Amino acid sequence: MKLCMNAKEIGKCENYVSIMTNSIEIRVLFLTDKILRIRAGFDGEFAEESYSLLTTAWGDRMDAFLGDRRKRIEAAAATLTDSETTAVIQGKLLKVVVEKDPFRICVYDKDNTLLHADIVDLGYQEDSNHRRIHTSEISVDDCFYGFGEKTGEWNKAQKFMSMSPKDAMGYNPKETDSLYKHIPFYIKLNRQSQKAVGYFYHNTYECDFDMGREKSNYWKPHSRYRTDGGDIDLFLIAGPSIREVVMGYTDLTGKSAMLPIYALGYLGSSMYYPELEADCDDAILEFIDTTKEEDMPVDGFQLSSGYTSQETPQGIKRCVFTWNRKRFKNPKNFFEQMRKRGITVSPNVKPGILLAHPNLEEMKKQKIFVLDSEKEEPGIGTWWGGKGVFADFTKPITRKVWKDLLKENVLLMGTSSVWNDNCEYDSMIDKDCRCDFEGTGGTIGQLKSVMSNIMCHVTKEAIEETFENERPYIVCRSGHSGIQRYAQTWAGDNLTCWEALKYNIATILGMGLSGVANHGCDVCGFYGNSPEAELMVRWIQNGIFQPRFSVHSVNTDNTVTEPWMYGDCTQYIREAVKFRYRLIPYLYSLMERAHETGLPMIEPMCSAFQQDTKCYEEGVDFMLGDSLLVANVVEKGAKTRMVYLPENEVFYDFYNRTRYEGGQTIEIPVELSSVPLFVKEGAIVPMAQNQLHNLTTEKVTGIHLLIAAGRDNRFTLYEDDGITNEYKTGNFLKTCITMTTGEKTVLNFQKEGDYQSVVDNMYLDVIHPKKAPYRVFLDGKELTHFLYRKKFESAMSGWYYSQTLKSVQIKYENLRKDYELIISFEQFDMIGM
Repeated sequence: MKLCMNAKEIGKCENYVSIMTNSIEIRVLFLTDKILRIRAGFDGEFAEESYSLLTTAWGDRMDAFLGDRRKRIEAAAATLTDSETTAVIQGKLLKVVVEKDPFRICVYDKDNTLLHADIVDLGYQEDSNHRRIHTSEISVDDCFYGFGEKTGEWNKAQKFMSMSPKDAMGYNPKETDSLYKHIPFYIKLNRQSQKAVGYFYHNTYECDFDMGREKSNYWKPHSRYRTDGGDIDLFLIAGPSIREVVMGYTDLTGKSAMLPIYALGYLGSSMYYPELEADCDDAILEFIDTTKEEDMPVDGFQLSSGYTSQETPQGIKRCVFTWNRKRFKNPKNFFEQMRKRGITVSPNVKPGILLAHPNLEEMKKQKIFVLDSEKEEPGIGTWWGGKGVFADFTKPITRKVWKDLLKENVLLMGTSSVWNDNCEYDSMIDKDCRCDFEGTGGTIGQLKSVMSNIMCHVTKEAIEETFENERPYIVCRSGHSGIQRYAQTWAGDNLTCWEALKYNIATILGMGLSGVANHGCDVCGFYGNSPEAELMVRWIQNGIFQPRFSVHSVNTDNTVTEPWMYGDCTQYIREAVKFRYRLIPYLYSLMERAHETGLPMIEPMCSAFQQDTKCYEEGVDFMLGDSLLVANVVEKGAKTRMVYLPENEVFYDFYNRTRYEGGQTIEIPVELSSVPLFVKEGAIVPMAQNQLHNLTTEKVTGIHLLIAAGRDNRFTLYEDDGITNEYKTGNFLKTCITMTTGEKTVLNFQKEGDYQSVVDNMYLDVIHPKKAPYRVFLDGKELTHFLYRKKFESAMSGWYYSQTLKSVQIKYENLRKDYELIISFEQFDMIGM
């Protein structure tokens, strides 16, 4: 074992401080004023070879691979003061205190709040199994969030979790661990200080986290990170807000991809269709046509791997990069027909090649596979339909060959979207199987977690080279830190049950705090019997708020989950999906915000209302952006819904505008049609005034701007063509809407960018229950006041005060310039006049 018991020598070296302990060297570096790197070099090499980091202050072996995606910065300044018992490394905002004997590292913020402390004796160690361990001091007031994709309760205090990605079909939504992702990052939030700090363990090996489950009277309460290999390479990210931590983490690993707008639409799917014996293409086209007949918006189809099924000596098997011509007579024609309907097809591609694959020998000659641990031949693992071999994406030749195969057999059929699936590599049980690792050699145990990221990297390049001016739309089930910069992800093959509806929410929220803003689950459940009618309705009503919205199933009772499968409930589902499409201007703006800042699209209550500790355990209710509180019904047979409204806030019922003071729990009646939704005071929510059914062929021509005019705020409405890469060269439009409230509510619209908006009409719905306006001015001109509703509705512009909604209704033609709207609530003294 290696134990760090005391510090022998501490000195400044280049841009870091070296701490020589009795056992190993530990290096401390201020990457920025708020991001601290603590690296315990158990192997003594301190090699820089990261597929994950996009921001560095050092040279890295993967600089050429990542190219201009990686940003090189200067490390932040820090001073070292050494004494007999301690050393202090002082940065601008953080202070590191090294206690020498017994040894530990403590980190304080500028207020001298302790953000992190190692546990004496246990801080940094290598155990007898050569696992590397970091142990940190915690308290009963600490909450823990994130960890990528996890099941169960929202707060992970006293939980034990592993990160060993699995193909976990039908997983228990409360207990199964691990799922599909490997994201060794979490956020600690303390109830007393109300400050947050992030822990990113920069390491690709399998690992586990004990967040206080273990207890020993010899040491203070503690958490433990344990990994199978590599260094303890901790990036400590100071808040104090959770949002600042998430932004810092995504500065390191990348912001969410700016996907095409249709990625936010309803994505139809089922394993049923591509598994038919023949004419799967016609069945899928019929499904899409049925959505139109049912007045159900739709934008995509996730094509499961049945299209690759081939007759082999071992029977019908899935053989990647092939097409079953009995099931899909003419793939190019199929994609063309889908495109005519405005539908993007995302074909399923897997990184494993069955031993029965007809082209295996040719692929072997190109030497693209992970090698056996001893023999000079591909390593073999269990795969879908038998044994198989697996692509080694850490090898340059593999990336070239894979890209060519992807172009020829998938993309050139007519799609700029790919669904990378089953890329966990968990069936390679010999973890000593060898990978190229850009020429230096590594093992699958070390590198399997990052394979999905590199696979998506290759897919992105292939799409960009095939479709010069189309944004790639990549979907991926697995992923390591940084997957957000490539793909939209989802929580895998969930179980069809009420518990999955409830606990999948926390799973998605955890991914949002782990940098992956564009995430969802298989709505209505993937595996099991078909959902009962009530469950299906409730899941759709929840799914419309998830960044990824797809109904996908492989029902075990020979049924197919489709939106219209329960005729007496279809109206509720149709209304919910249509509402999703009316929210597209808001959702698209939030996706662009995630692309710029890394912030989640749906945000947990503890992050949105960090000042209210009553929100720290909430894993069902959440905020959509800054303005809408979503409180879905997730209990079978519910007649009422209890909702806690955070303190020091005011909320309005979205539908009837009932006003609620925060700091209380309310109980509201619910029916099967109910989607409980609340508008936070200060809200600015752009919605589509015209009903959309397809985001590829239709545009938002009218904006319905919902505003709660009780608090100053701002929101940026984002527009572009939704499909091309021209936004990168300025062909976008950001309309910054700034609201200043008071006797006069002033809305300032400032525009940036060259995109010519197709929005013709603006309709403002301004909640203001205290009184009606006296006058409304648009760009310096007074708008007509209508007292009669029908005259207001028939007019091109003007305003009306709704007594029912306690809202100022304002309409006008869109001004394609900067302008100001003034709603004057000044008192008109009718008696004095």
